[in-house]
Amino acid sequence: MKINVSKRWNRILLYLATIVFFSMILYSNALIKSIREEERKKVMVWADAIAYRANLVSFMEQFFETIRMAECKRASLLAKAMKKINDVPLDATFNDDMLFYLEIMESNSTIPSILTDEKGNIDNRVNVEGDILNMKNINELGDRKAEFDSLIIPYYKNDYNIIYYKESKVYTNLRIAIDKLIISYFQEIVINQASVPVIITDSSMCKIIASGMIDSTRFQTQEDICKLIKRFKNKNKPIEINVPYQGTCYVMYGESSVLMKLRYYPIIQLTIIIIFIIAGYLILSTTRRFEQNKVWVGMSKETAHQLGTPISSLLAWNELLKEQKVDQSIIAEIDKDIQRLETITQRFSKIGSEPELVSENIATVIEEFVKYLQSRISSKVVIKVNRNEVKDFQIPVNKYLFEWVIENLCKNSVDAMNGNGVIIIELLEDEKNFYIDISDTGKGILSKDLDRIFRPGYSTKKRGWGLGLTLAKRIIKQYHQGKLFVKSSVQGRGTVMRIQFRKKLLLI
Repeated sequence: MKINVSKRWNRILLYLATIVFFSMILYSNALIKSIREEERKKVMVWADAIAYRANLVSFMEQFFETIRMAECKRASLLAKAMKKINDVPLDATFNDDMLFYLEIMESNSTIPSILTDEKGNIDNRVNVEGDILNMKNINELGDRKAEFDSLIIPYYKNDYNIIYYKESKVYTNLRIAIDKLIISYFQEIVINQASVPVIITDSSMCKIIASGMIDSTRFQTQEDICKLIKRFKNKNKPIEINVPYQGTCYVMYGESSVLMKLRYYPIIQLTIIIIFIIAGYLILSTTRRFEQNKVWVGMSKETAHQLGTPISSLLAWNELLKEQKVDQSIIAEIDKDIQRLETITQRFSKIGSEPELVSENIATVIEEFVKYLQSRISSKVVIKVNRNEVKDFQIPVNKYLFEWVIENLCKNSVDAMNGNGVIIIELLEDEKNFYIDISDTGKGILSKDLDRIFRPGYSTKKRGWGLGLTLAKRIIKQYHQGKLFVKSSVQGRGTVMRIQFRKKLLLI
């Protein structure tokens, strides 16, 4: 009854723990989903801002190109004006056309320009500084000549002038500003407030131009780059942007580190809970076994102590009966029973302490014990010992405790057969193990009871304590490093109990 109550409470606690656990998991999943949506909103806002900045940079680049073309036209117009002025004779009077060309030249206050003939001799220069003012030929510039663009202006047959010009300071400053804008744009992409891992690829989606919030060592080879791009592409839809000097590019992003950690949080939480449950179970199980051991030891020691006094008294009475010349057969039987009681006392006294193991021929031990047991059970029960050609079955055992195991198993078989049947004890062996099979012709064990028969307190008998099989298994497992289990059981045909010893352990 107590076992059933305990089981009921265990089930209730298990159900409550399951409800609490799944409630925590559901709450965690809801929290993660909410945070994921917030993260996604932040990423989308950030992505929209990136696209807007891309349009702004593209507009600035177009504006920059427009200014560059305008300066090129101004340089060409300036060159024509210089040619016209140079063609005017020194004694000529200025007319309206000459004044117009002079105004064009004077209006050029930004574009550094140098006018030469076809041989490179400098005829005129404007908006230049330093040593260029004193140069006679354009070749004196040396490597700096590459800084200038040039326009050829034919004026008579094979004769021509060349105007060398370069970008103005205004144009240079504007270009620097554009470059800084592009750099800041890339920095804003890779160092983003959304804290998401991001990469920028070219139009083919095969080359990474820039990356942020990601370990660059992860894409050392082209194969790594393709895998990373494919993973990000599958995670979120790429954002198309137009970047100056790069053309069409794609921004791809993954999940933030916070979201990734939260995604694994339920798994970590589940692992921790399982660890705590297992640890708690092991602690409780160990504590319970320790308490059970204390109870076993206490009961055994007390039983041995209580048996000591009546055994001493019986020995004295037996000696007195011998002096009274009582029938010797009666005296002999009393001696056997007294020896039996002493054996039982020895058994109980060894529970809880480390028993002394002595190598014994287990077949001989069983046969001798069966002779004693046979005369003390129902005459309708026959116990047979079958060695099966196992001649030397040497096992280190404690004889008193091992006989107790055989006695418990045999008595259970007698009860299962209602005092009428056959018990066969077979000795078997293979390369790894020794076996002792104890079979009967009883009623068998119900399948639902197979897992419970070794539990303390479980018994199918009305007056049973439910300790016999528990003690037997404890003796075999704890003291002899063996196994005791139900090999087979068939309703109405009997049960086979098996004791197993590993040869490797016996050799140790």
